[in-house]
Amino acid sequence: MRNQFDEQLSVLHNSLIEMGALIERAIENTTKALVEQNVSLAEEVMNSDDIINNKEKEIESQCMKLLLRQQPVAKDLRKISTALKMVTDMERIGDQAADIAELCVFLTEQTYIKKLEHIPQMAAVTIEMVKSSIDAYIGKDIKLAEQVIKHDDEVDRLYIEIKRDLIDLIHQDVEQGEQAFDLLQIAKYYERIGDHAVNLAEWVIYSITGKHKKK
Repeated sequence: MRNQFDEQLSVLHNSLIEMGALIERAIENTTKALVEQNVSLAEEVMNSDDIINNKEKEIESQCMKLLLRQQPVAKDLRKISTALKMVTDMERIGDQAADIAELCVFLTEQTYIKKLEHIPQMAAVTIEMVKSSIDAYIGKDIKLAEQVIKHDDEVDRLYIEIKRDLIDLIHQDVEQGEQAFDLLQIAKYYERIGDHAVNLAEWVIYSITGKHKKK
């Protein structure tokens, strides 16, 4: 019975890794679509959201079967509850990547009102945060998870810079306001992705220590 349970836990573990790869790809592609104004790539990200959603349902089902059919001890229960929490944040990351992609499609035929500088920087940090949180889960690496949490301040700093720059542009020319709002919304989505990456890192720490670390 224990061997079967361990096998099911291993399947769950691998499913989380697979979902992590899906959201990593979604963020990378939506960022590339934004910088290159690539409609087809943006649409690919939007279409991939259904795959991510289906993966979330699959993992939730695996968790519920483990809870209902087995009687997990405390450590195993932490693994299952961690998986349930992590897939929620992963799914939201996928949603926000798709939201950015949708705005990319809208902006694709427009000339950017300013050179994209801080947004790609912000995107790079959030991509690294998501990757590191998944790597921390795979390697049961508390230090790596803690590094992810620390990077959140950098994301917040970049968001403030982007917001300030775009507000200055609107003050200079009110007609730039619509695109400025869209770019600010994109930056906000990246900020939220960073927040979800922090959540993932916190759940990794919980799965190892049994303590849920909050900022």
